[in-house]
Amino acid sequence: MQAPPAPAPTAEAPTDTSTRSTASDRVAPQQSEAEAKRNRVVIGLLLVSAFVVILNETIMGVALPRLMADLSITAATGQWLTTGFMLTMAVVIPITGFLLQRFNTRPIFIAAMSLFSAGTLLAAVAPGFPILLAGRIVQASGTAIMMPLLMTTAMMLVPEASRGRTMGNISIVISVAPAIGPTISGLILQALSWRFMFIIVFPIAVVALVLGAVLLKNVTVTRKTPLDVLSVVLSAFAFAGLLYGLSSVGEAASGSPQPVSPIVPVVVGVVALGLFILRQTRLAPRDIALLDLRTFRSRTFAISIAMIAVSMVALFGTLIILPIYMQSVLGLTTLGTGLLLLPGGIVMGVLAPVVGRIYDRIGPTVLLVIGSALVSAALWTMTMVLHEGTPAYVIPMVHVVLSIGLAFTFTPLFTAALGSVRPELYSHGSAILGTVQQVAGGVGTALFVTLLSTGAAAQLTRGASETAATASGVQAAFLAGAIISLVALVASFFVRKPVSQPGAAQVAVH
Repeated sequence: MQAPPAPAPTAEAPTDTSTRSTASDRVAPQQSEAEAKRNRVVIGLLLVSAFVVILNETIMGVALPRLMADLSITAATGQWLTTGFMLTMAVVIPITGFLLQRFNTRPIFIAAMSLFSAGTLLAAVAPGFPILLAGRIVQASGTAIMMPLLMTTAMMLVPEASRGRTMGNISIVISVAPAIGPTISGLILQALSWRFMFIIVFPIAVVALVLGAVLLKNVTVTRKTPLDVLSVVLSAFAFAGLLYGLSSVGEAASGSPQPVSPIVPVVVGVVALGLFILRQTRLAPRDIALLDLRTFRSRTFAISIAMIAVSMVALFGTLIILPIYMQSVLGLTTLGTGLLLLPGGIVMGVLAPVVGRIYDRIGPTVLLVIGSALVSAALWTMTMVLHEGTPAYVIPMVHVVLSIGLAFTFTPLFTAALGSVRPELYSHGSAILGTVQQVAGGVGTALFVTLLSTGAAAQLTRGASETAATASGVQAAFLAGAIISLVALVASFFVRKPVSQPGAAQVAVH
């Protein structure tokens, strides 16, 4: 996005101090009531639409047994409905930095929701697995565009004094939607066919598309910038290779046969990522990088992104492991599993806007320290209390503590990270944030599943029952998560509220 020019000395200055600027105060009075109302409509539409599309990222996991029976596929094949979705997200999200600079709000929104709606319809009528997978990939293409669009638009429209509240609402989309996906899936599958997971979503997506086409205004400034094809190719190999390789590690550890060693795509991904970073570094001075890595010159941005990665590892690792534990060890049904995890999702959703308002008053540091401590405490507790004889009511209690910690973490991190970069780099910051989320989610899933499988296998060789072995593997997985959480706890003390960025919240309407 191209914002009004800012003085060169402040453009590159570090943005880690907690000093508050009056830039937002200077901008806010310039916005008429009509403009403020327009901005609320734009962000509201984007929030609702993003919630619908992000919800679909985790909705398929609980449906896998039903799909295996109905479509006559194996678990390894069915897992591609989730893995393929995440791979597509990882490939498309890096390109959104370019798209959001080149095209305006309304056409980008229409393209994203059209892709998602088309993919949802295709999945609903799919006669078999290949078409269903194609529908999921088309869905993911639209989903990948929506989140960076939402975050970039919010940063451009919302004055700095109230960004925390808006980012709290965005946190609901990013963290709560994936968390309640399994619950909604379980409720639908209890009474209806798996197709209704798409049939119910399709009209909602179409309504959001129509409303956006009618009401959404172009609220950002575009500029013509070339697309570096080599960067696109390198990013595809880098992020898809890493995500596919890490997913394969988890599947291989659980006993699923793999066509190639998981090491191969991981190595390809690492090499491609190194080349991608080198190319972006060379293109950035000419302002034509696919992902402008100058965002990392801000210490606040760099630390926040690292903490977001750790938080997403904890979130997605928990989302994959807890249902396995609850069904395989405690013998709960799919619906029971979803309902026990629902309170945590609700708590996270309720707290996110509240945390955003607190951020606007006191900044991120205190919130992050509290949130990181709660996340770490919840993970350490899980390593001790999750065993064969654990009462079912303990699960939602610990999960709620984890959810409170994540609610205190996500909103300050999103706000501080994007607020610490220059306005013309908002689109790149949003794309980097989205990419890190997907890759970290893949890391969390692979890490927790691998430790679960290897821990269980070790116990089986010692003569333990399958239930006891699975419980032991679950504890091993959460132990790793607990250790990693200590890194985030230490880092939380170093995140400061960014200073005002000149040119922020000044937009053009076309």
